[in-house]
Amino acid sequence: MSKNVELIKYLTTRRSVPLPFLSEPGPNKEELDLILSIGTRVPDHAKLCPWRLIVIQGDARKRAGEKLAQIAKAQKPEMSEEELEVERNQFLPAPLTIGVLSVPVEHQKVVELEQVLSAGNVALNLVHGANALGFAAHWVTRWFAYDPEATAMLGAKEGEQFVAFVHIGTPQTRLEDKPKPDLEKLVSTWEG
Repeated sequence: MSKNVELIKYLTTRRSVPLPFLSEPGPNKEELDLILSIGTRVPDHAKLCPWRLIVIQGDARKRAGEKLAQIAKAQKPEMSEEELEVERNQFLPAPLTIGVLSVPVEHQKVVELEQVLSAGNVALNLVHGANALGFAAHWVTRWFAYDPEATAMLGAKEGEQFVAFVHIGTPQTRLEDKPKPDLEKLVSTWEG
């Protein structure tokens, strides 16, 4: 088996690019379809597909932000206009956001946690797919991933939970490398 040096380099240097540094252009239809295909090629015990994806792009980004601001204002009437503007821009300036929902199903052998982890793998693979096509991505959750009114507005159904919002776009900056985890503190060997 030969080493894939380019893949190793990518995996050891990949960085998220935060939302403010993502801009147009975003993926076209063909590129988005490929990103979605890569995203859903994950470990999935019993082939349950315990996840669902919601694409937010174009003018829908502004509409979603406006609705988030309305929900936030109703819940916290004291919010300032500046704070509401933050909510209006939750899906901007990235040209595309993919919401990843965990959609667990009853199964005698596959526990819910394993299904949630599969959804998390979808989110990470979406990041990898975007990067593979020359875009950049940022995986986040915010208050609206957990707020029932906001999740319903964004398309979650009963029993579904957002595990990620993956913002995708063209990077406007190259971030410095972040500190590496100290493997000596985090890894142990079980010896029975």
